[in-house]
This record gives sequence, C-alpha cells and structure tokens, in this order.
Amino acid sequence: MTEGHRITVEKGDQHVRVVHGGQVLAETDRPLVLRETGCPVRYYIPAEDVRLDLLTPSETRTHCPFKGTATYWSLPDAPDLVWAYPDPKPGVAEIKDHLCFYEADVS
Repeated sequence: MTEGHRITVEKGDQHVRVVHGGQVLAETDRPLVLRETGCPVRYYIPAEDVRLDLLTPSETRTHCPFKGTATYWSLPDAPDLVWAYPDPKPGVAEIKDHLCFYEADVS
C-alpha cells in the first residue's frame, strides 16, 4: 500500500440484497466488507449468491494498483453493473470468487 492508503477486508454479518428493475440479482448473509481509503464501503458477495445467469460478461477491464484487474458483467440496461477480481493481489486475496455491485441494500 502507498503511504496513507489502506484497504481492509472483513467478514460481514449484514444482509446484503441487490435488486435492479424489480429483479433480485444477489442476496447473501455472508458478505465481505471492503473498506478502502477515499472510496465508499463495498460489499463483496460470494459468487454462489449472485444470479450470474441474469448477467452477461463484459469486455471491460480496469486495473487497481491495490486490488488487481477487475472483470465486469452487465444487464441489457445496466452496463458494467457488477465486477470481480478473478486474481486479486495478495493483500485482498479474500475477495476472490466474490462479486461487487455499485448499489446494494444492506440491513
């Protein structure tokens, strides 16, 4: 990590649900909570709790110097709605096989 930049990943006990257009895309009681300096809290959801059958892989790739290269999935009306790090950097290895959405309801 660079000076002043921190990322923490911890097991959460929150109920996380992602709904788009009235359709539940993901729901879990076992999210990973990722906190990163300068970024909103993100909830990474185990892949088996995500409706991957509703999502289409995207060609988009982005690179984070702290997490690695992200791949994305889309809905017809929501491009690059969800992302994952298939080969995350060692400092955030726990997020492998988890997906993250821009918007999630947490209770």
